[in-house]
Amino acid sequence: MIKTFKLHIESHFKKLLNARFLLAVSGGLDSVVLAHLFSECKIDFEIAHCNFNLRGKESDADAVFVEKLAEKLHVKFHLQNFDTEAYAQDQKVSIQMAARELRYHWFEELCQLHHLPFLATAHHAKDDLETFLINLSRGSGLNGLTGITAENDRLVRPLLPFSREEILTYAEANTLAWREDSSNASDKYLRNHLRHHAIPALEEAAPQFLTQFQKSQQHLKETALLLEDYTALLFSQIVTQSFKGYQFNIQKLKETPNTKAVLYQLLKDFEFTAWDDIYDLLDAQPGKYVATTKHRLIKDRDFLLLTEHQAETEEVLWYVDIEKIDLNGLTLMKENVEQLTDLTKTEAIFDAEQLKFPLKLRKWEEGDWFYPFGLKGKKKLSKFFKDLKFSTLDKESVWLLCNDQDIIWVVGARTDDRYKVTPNTSQFLKFTAHYD
Repeated sequence: MIKTFKLHIESHFKKLLNARFLLAVSGGLDSVVLAHLFSECKIDFEIAHCNFNLRGKESDADAVFVEKLAEKLHVKFHLQNFDTEAYAQDQKVSIQMAARELRYHWFEELCQLHHLPFLATAHHAKDDLETFLINLSRGSGLNGLTGITAENDRLVRPLLPFSREEILTYAEANTLAWREDSSNASDKYLRNHLRHHAIPALEEAAPQFLTQFQKSQQHLKETALLLEDYTALLFSQIVTQSFKGYQFNIQKLKETPNTKAVLYQLLKDFEFTAWDDIYDLLDAQPGKYVATTKHRLIKDRDFLLLTEHQAETEEVLWYVDIEKIDLNGLTLMKENVEQLTDLTKTEAIFDAEQLKFPLKLRKWEEGDWFYPFGLKGKKKLSKFFKDLKFSTLDKESVWLLCNDQDIIWVVGARTDDRYKVTPNTSQFLKFTAHYD
């Protein structure tokens, strides 16, 4: 195996030969073998071990074992103890998810602190098969069935092509010692159940199952790459970008074959899961939306609008000595001018003597009204927005400039008629809006 491993590193992970990196070692068979393989190949690495304190003395013994392994291999050792149960309870996640989040966060900190460009883990071919079957049982799409990636940013997995049998044979041939995690014997978790029952049954029925699975998965990966290229082509035809986010042309989506699959491909990186609800947005009433913790997809007449959730901004006070204010996606400036000039919608001029500083900038609320410039009488903002065909996103993003309780400018749309300049105006104050 050592010869095959060397060739694999030289062919696919040559960068590991030229830099010291971090290796995650649990003390189990796979990570111990990977540590020995790196050592035999004269590759420069450091070892990191997490003690999740979930198995009492057994967890502590694992940590001691890995530390001694690092000493034997003459590599630097890093240890971190975690209160995993407390973290899981606090974050309201499973123990497995808590351990995953804790270890990868710590690994990233170590890599940055010690200038280690890569993190290696000992995932192998059987891990890949287990992940495939888990995702298959959850109704995963194509990306979930392509399995574990050999590289993902800083993370590298050089053992992926090797089976557990090959790893075990190497360990026994070299009389290596390793630790057995007692929790791996339990069928409590789906991964363990698949490892102990489903996969052995498949291999008994088809002895070449793992090899054939790897071939099939390679075909899936090639198909996924082809689909990514197709999606990139569609993206330029269907999607446009503005300071508000992404706009998806509904008519072009409907004209594209396999619309539901296309929507999935275009939106899968934004953590959406309610795909039936997303598909229904195409024919929903304007204003309907589907949300995740970070994004919203809103139906707006002819488009689906994809935006990030913005932190709610409290009202902003504009004091007389402030010339510029930066808001979400918008910069406002004020200046004294000598006379009234032709204005665009992003500009407004007021009689300075009518204004009482500090002025106020805020978002609109139901029931707001003002006197639109050039019209007679007051008008509710909701009706004003409807007349201008403002989308839900437009209404949420608009800012109001207020003098005391009066709305004097719907920024970028219309000023208030009560605050227009007159022949008697002697002091002119100009406001200009710049959208990002």
